[in-house]
Amino acid sequence: MQAINKHQDMSGIKETNEPDVFVVADNVLSPLGKTTAENFSKLKQNISGVRQRNDGGISSKPFYASLFNGDESFISDTNQDYTKFEQLLIASIEEASKDSTIPLQDKKTVLIISSTKGNISLLETNTNNAELHKRIALSTSAKLISECFGFSTQPIVVSNACISGVLAIITGMRLLRSGQYENAVIAGADVISKFILSGFESFQALSGQICKPFDKQRDGLNLGEGAATIILSTNKKYDQNINVRGGAVSNDANHISGPSRTGEELAYAIKKALEDAKVAAGAIDFISAHGTATVYNDEMEANAFSLSGLQSVPLNSLKGYYGHTLGAAGLIESVISIQSIKENLVLPTLGFENMGVTQPLNICTGLLPGKFNNCLKTASGFGGCNAALVFGK
Repeated sequence: MQAINKHQDMSGIKETNEPDVFVVADNVLSPLGKTTAENFSKLKQNISGVRQRNDGGISSKPFYASLFNGDESFISDTNQDYTKFEQLLIASIEEASKDSTIPLQDKKTVLIISSTKGNISLLETNTNNAELHKRIALSTSAKLISECFGFSTQPIVVSNACISGVLAIITGMRLLRSGQYENAVIAGADVISKFILSGFESFQALSGQICKPFDKQRDGLNLGEGAATIILSTNKKYDQNINVRGGAVSNDANHISGPSRTGEELAYAIKKALEDAKVAAGAIDFISAHGTATVYNDEMEANAFSLSGLQSVPLNSLKGYYGHTLGAAGLIESVISIQSIKENLVLPTLGFENMGVTQPLNICTGLLPGKFNNCLKTASGFGGCNAALVFGK
């Protein structure tokens, strides 16, 4: 039996058969730990995975990033030639599935894969031919992951710059609400390569220290590797779990790499996400911001939160702990936010000291205990894409 949502509009309240979407299980796999619990424990201790690296295979000079050890193993199955990217996805899905009875092989369960770069690093090591083109395609990886777990439905790939992880959750939520599926397994991952690092370097977007989101001295981002999985369901037996309440996307069409100068377009996505969630701005208890620590992104987000009436809401960015994990970022940070709701504890923004944006924000600088029911998660990316999600008890 499906739960009933009541939708408020100008004519009053009307009922629909749109089901609630519940979080069944999750996982974060990062240099900080292999489970959500391990990661959250490290975050509470203010431990960061970002540090100075000397890896000639990625850069000829030292750089700051959160990376796995080069010889680290993620799965025990060595019969299949999985890439590091695919191993991260498999390991994260396996760990999340341990805490779930969701039947992965059921026709009502869909697999959604999120990534920005996938196996792009193969361009650096393999011969450029038709075989490589096929192997490097995200659809190839999605098929391999699907076959690994025996999914009977066709996997879906979401790759839309740095909102990919948040957009993947929104996609899963909408598919479940439509009744097309009852369960969704949403997994995202990215690994850092010379190709990726040099790209961000060309934009002069990398910091020579641990990044400082929203800080006056911020000078760029750190990159990071990681994976995360979130399993969703409309099954009413999970109705005591955290809900994915609503979400929305927008595009500011400002520049291929530069965000909107006004923040109006992210504010629009936030407004629509709140409307979709049937949650007023005043009911948001904390914000998990994109917070890349680049000059323009943080200013744009500050403008958007101000336009949305959220400037006094406690806010954090996790980029100082994980770096920017690209297609995994929205998923990793969403899972950590869900854990924050469960533990009634909002994490600090590592690296922040002095306000560096023109609009006032309530930046968390220490562990913040309280009663937290609703969280807003935002993301923005190249091409002007923006996304917002609301999670709640």
